[in-house]
Amino acid sequence: MTLADKVRSAGVVGAGGAGFPTHVKYQGEMEYVLANGAECEPLLYVDQQLMEYYTDEFLEGLNLIVGELQAKKGIVCLKEKYKDAITNIKDRLIQYDRLDIHLLENYYPAGDEFIMVFDALGRVIPEGGLPLHVGTVVNNIMTIINVARASRGIPVTDRTLTVHGEVNNPLTFSLPIGTTYREAIELAGGSRIPDFALVVGGPMMGSLEEDLDKPITKTTSGLLLLPPDNYLVMRKKESDHTAIRRGRSTCDQCMYCTMYCPRYIIGHQLQPHKSAMRAAPYGISDTKLVTSSWLCSECKLCDYFACPLFLSPGKIHGMMKKEMGEAGVGNTLNRDQNPEPRPYADTRRVPIQRLVHRLQLTDYMEKAPLVDVDYVPDRVKIPLIQHIGAPAVPLVKPGQRVERGDLIGEIPEGKLGARIHASISGIVAEVSDCIVIER
Repeated sequence: MTLADKVRSAGVVGAGGAGFPTHVKYQGEMEYVLANGAECEPLLYVDQQLMEYYTDEFLEGLNLIVGELQAKKGIVCLKEKYKDAITNIKDRLIQYDRLDIHLLENYYPAGDEFIMVFDALGRVIPEGGLPLHVGTVVNNIMTIINVARASRGIPVTDRTLTVHGEVNNPLTFSLPIGTTYREAIELAGGSRIPDFALVVGGPMMGSLEEDLDKPITKTTSGLLLLPPDNYLVMRKKESDHTAIRRGRSTCDQCMYCTMYCPRYIIGHQLQPHKSAMRAAPYGISDTKLVTSSWLCSECKLCDYFACPLFLSPGKIHGMMKKEMGEAGVGNTLNRDQNPEPRPYADTRRVPIQRLVHRLQLTDYMEKAPLVDVDYVPDRVKIPLIQHIGAPAVPLVKPGQRVERGDLIGEIPEGKLGARIHASISGIVAEVSDCIVIER
């Protein structure tokens, strides 16, 4: 069985947020494998601590991927401020002929795979392309650790996440998939304020969530509790209608959103002041201008940092992409082109300290230490879709006994997807769009 087969069998998906089925990336040969350890979103402490405390398992996984793809080199890309992780990795790199390390500055969004490929390799991924178009595979740190475990037949049943913000005891820990947000918050000591807003994911790309009984999935990197009047929360609450109305009435075409756009900086023809702030509010019919919205990574740097008028180009791009997807309008841009980085590509980066200040997160910058919590919930609710692609097909029925690690959801025949496994032992109580297991 190949590594790709083992990874498919274990249900490994991209743990950085997108949830792309990992086994699909391990086809053919690649020149480089990049381990994405930037973790550039403030308040998240998962990957940097996994590299520090699970160094051997992480490097084992990276080396396996390099071998599977017959790559020239595997490169650990992490911020130079992660001193302890760097020390542990460098101490062990002598054991591996094809592994190396690349240090990143402390800026946002260093973890965007397009930016990371440019930073580490000096290569620009074509517009509408993927890292594979420049001979590269990029994997998140937790994904790579899950690959190492998959090589030993261990499926993905847990998720490591950070719980931070207005909690009494900010922590990073692993929980069974399907554990509720409410339980995770209680394990971090509960909220220290009576009313809070919950951001699921990082502060920049995460989303607001009101239902505390929703489940942790394979892609849940963090739960952040913030005051309801926090700048970031207020911006995330803005409706689509308000974003369009304010864009139409207020944008003065200063171009700050474009000049700070990470994709524009590396040479892509994404110009938010045009594609979002002109095309959407005024209905410009230039097809290439409109479809350039597909190039947006929705990092929200334009929304929460660059725009002096607090407008929302990134949000509008997201709306445009959704509408185009529903209408069957694809990307009209050319993947074979060779974009030229802007002359200031290495200098127009946003330091995390400035971003943290703008987001009103300065009071929450204490580290959330990685700890072991021996917690098994009485009930888990495991979604059949935690990934890009089609939902898994349930393999169990109500009343059936399952053990932790058992396969309970299969990839549909001929579809892109990922397997689902039981995260606790117990009895299947419900099968719908989720599989509910009770101890």
